[in-house]
Amino acid sequence: MSTIAERAAAAAGRTLKTEELLEEMAAEKAPEEYVPAPDPMADYEPGDDDPEQVPVGVAWLRVRRDIRAISKDQLYNQAGTRFNFRGVDTVVNVFGPVTLKHGVNVMSSKVEATYGEKTTAKGTKMRECSVLVTWTIMGPLGDTLTLQTMGEALDTADKATTKAQSVALRTLLLGFGLTPTHDKDPDADRIERGNDAPARSAESYRDEILDKKTSPGRLQQISYELTNLRMLGTKVTNETGEQETLDSLGRRIYGERTGGGQ
Repeated sequence: MSTIAERAAAAAGRTLKTEELLEEMAAEKAPEEYVPAPDPMADYEPGDDDPEQVPVGVAWLRVRRDIRAISKDQLYNQAGTRFNFRGVDTVVNVFGPVTLKHGVNVMSSKVEATYGEKTTAKGTKMRECSVLVTWTIMGPLGDTLTLQTMGEALDTADKATTKAQSVALRTLLLGFGLTPTHDKDPDADRIERGNDAPARSAESYRDEILDKKTSPGRLQQISYELTNLRMLGTKVTNETGEQETLDSLGRRIYGERTGGGQ
């Protein structure tokens, strides 16, 4: 097959010399010089409200450090089953503002779903969905982490897929965030200097336990503090005027506010 240069020379009634032919062939086959696309972040300068420009691993550690813990304050109590849990809405409400603060984006990049059907003891048909979700966690510099979690859900209508993905998201945030149910109160360990830092009185713990604004998670922390202080067996006057140990009082109030025992 002739080259463009050869065909042009033949049309002009002449032939190319070997050297000329080789030069023309080399020119035709030479690749264009590669010019990389401009970096969109090259001229970027962080604004006053932008997060610190750190690698994604560091940013994720800062998210974990700020969140510290999420208590199991929600109660499931249906069909004879009762337990405390951390729902996906609660988890997202905690993680959302903190990831925004540190410039961390959490995105699902791939969802693989499988479906089936289950029948309850009462004969109700339920749609079963299992998902494997691939997540991309992007830091403020644009670098990423790739993680995977699974989720399962049942639903009688069209929400099985959405529920399964919500479970996968909660698993991602709690599992890879290593998020405990509660942290030890930083004030529980302190160095006392003479009489400058007296220990809390049993009555102050009683008042906090009885305060309706005290959450179940805080009640668990109080129990932990009282254990360290060896005050669980200390008796106080409860809300009915009777003597009761702080341990018994805390367990009773916790049960009343969660609908079950501690």
